Amino acid sequence: MNCVSAAYFVCALVVSGLFFAWLPNASAQTGKEKPVATIGDEAIYEKDYLPQIQKDLMQIRQQEYEFKLKALENAINKRLLRAEAKKLGVTEDELLLSQADSKVVEPSQDERDQAIAQRMLGMGNPLSAVGAEFDSDLMKEKVQQAREEYFQTLREKAGVKIYLLPPTVQVDYDRARVRGNADAKIVMVEFSDFQCPFCLQAYTTVKNLLKKYDGKIKLAYRDLPLLPVAAGVPGSADASRCAGEQGKYWEYHDLLFENQDEVGEAAFRDHAEALKLDLKQFETCLKSGKFKPSIQQDFQEGIRLGLTGTPGFFINGVVMKGAQPQSEFEEIIDTELYLMGP
Repeated sequence: MNCVSAAYFVCALVVSGLFFAWLPNASAQTGKEKPVATIGDEAIYEKDYLPQIQKDLMQIRQQEYEFKLKALENAINKRLLRAEAKKLGVTEDELLLSQADSKVVEPSQDERDQAIAQRMLGMGNPLSAVGAEFDSDLMKEKVQQAREEYFQTLREKAGVKIYLLPPTVQVDYDRARVRGNADAKIVMVEFSDFQCPFCLQAYTTVKNLLKKYDGKIKLAYRDLPLLPVAAGVPGSADASRCAGEQGKYWEYHDLLFENQDEVGEAAFRDHAEALKLDLKQFETCLKSGKFKPSIQQDFQEGIRLGLTGTPGFFINGVVMKGAQPQSEFEEIIDTELYLMGP
């Protein structure tokens, strides 16, 4: 959610072509960018037009990833089904019938009503189109769902691992706000709001991840404050930056999350005092509003990257939106580590 929500085989597939668009081209690798077009003596470079279509390109790459993932999952399911049927001495169709199809019951009226509502909202189908054909389609969907649940059981039993990653985006970060091994090859950039309850959930998850993958990952924090702050009034993001001026950014960051109900200048001062900061310097910094342009830059970058709520994460460029379970983060991190090799 976010603020505004006995093994048969191990499958390892790396599709390098998926990431072609984000790898430097030959000219970039030589340190000299070559134009992609010229108008007389005027050169046009990729940077002159790619930003305008970045969102569309990302959607295309996401569709490509989803097609590849679906094909990969189908290939895995076929191999698992073949192996299990051979083991039990039955045909594949007989196995599916006994373990999935035979367990499906006719749709209830509640299920029909729910499906009708979903179709009206999602596809605009009129009620007159609902009849025997609709009931047949709904039954097929239930059979398919039962089969998918059975395939999932087989995948878990076989210890299947998929190393196909979604498309990535390039995300910059402030080197002064990095926690963990500065030389770690896995960078987790977090866009967050100190007052967001879901961000507090993610705060605990991130701490666990940094501990589990100690030395292998680093966290970079960027501000995406969703609640407006009156002009001239310092917010939590401002206070954290001012603490950072005195070398206590992460200590202050932790205090803000662990005391979310304490907001305002008095609370900010109490946190500064608890960390033994130079209070005069801290208060002068707060009143100056010197970090507001940088905070706004973080906010605009988060929106440009497609974030509409907090928290949002980019793990080596792979996006993850919301306070997801720790296992979801681990899946991406483990895949990245696998692809990097020993």
